[in-house]
Amino acid sequence: MKKYCFGVDVGGTTIKIGFFNTDGTMLDKWEIKTNTDNFGENILGDICESLEKKIIEQGVSLDEIEGVGIGLPGPVLADGTVLQCVNLGWGTYNVADTFSEMFHDIKVKAGNDANVAALGENWKGGGKDYKDIVMITLGTGVGGGVIINNQILTGYNGGAGEIGHMHMNDDETDFCNCGGKGCLEQYASATGVVRLAKKYMSETKETTKMSEFGNDITAKDVFDLAKEGDEGAKAVVAKMGNYLGKAMAHVAVTVNPQAFIIGGGVSKAGKILIDAIKLTYREHCFAACGDAAVHLAELGNDAGMYGAAALVLD
Repeated sequence: MKKYCFGVDVGGTTIKIGFFNTDGTMLDKWEIKTNTDNFGENILGDICESLEKKIIEQGVSLDEIEGVGIGLPGPVLADGTVLQCVNLGWGTYNVADTFSEMFHDIKVKAGNDANVAALGENWKGGGKDYKDIVMITLGTGVGGGVIINNQILTGYNGGAGEIGHMHMNDDETDFCNCGGKGCLEQYASATGVVRLAKKYMSETKETTKMSEFGNDITAKDVFDLAKEGDEGAKAVVAKMGNYLGKAMAHVAVTVNPQAFIIGGGVSKAGKILIDAIKLTYREHCFAACGDAAVHLAELGNDAGMYGAAALVLD
């Protein structure tokens, strides 16, 4: 094993890059702008240029670099082929091979960003004590990643772990962004919590401080009010936890993880969220899966960089 590696987390707005020792110590991190002009044709070139500058700045040689891992916002096959990255303007092509050819034929591994973030938490974050985890990312949407025996489970064509689009409600009339109805994302994401809050306020005559926020209410507002004891907010949190806990129970009988790791912006709610999830999960899970731990993620926005670095170390 060589001494250094890079972990690259590509988003639609910014690209986060970490420079690591191969023991997992982050030595430096920085960001560059994601240039999506002309179908993102300059993205890989911009990353290569940034890495070249860092190598010179750090005074290291290419012979000391184990490789570059890259997380991408779309389905990625095991060989590094991305099927589509809408936010980047990319279609189907092998990112790992192309990147390697552009950057001194160095070893490059690519993966889906949510899966890579899960690998990061498995390596150095909230899941570091386990070999088998499921990470659930609660942000604008709901993302997921499955790690089995410290390896990403990608599935046949990169769709494994997309638990945000698990069907949870036959009676839903609104469409999810994926085109379906009743997806977990419609209830457990930040926007989903707001949806539940607005629905609660429109259907109940009970007094709740959520009404003071009106249409401007956020998921954070809901959790903050629930912590203060507001009954309406507590009801919304319980409903969100009910959907998510049931979804976790469904996942558990498929992959039987040792732990669920909860990340993303909504996870900042902390213990009140974990308690709501655990309550439903323990009630609905198959008995043999009932001892799965539930932890908060620890790496925050750095998880993707850690996981990308870990890709090239296996």
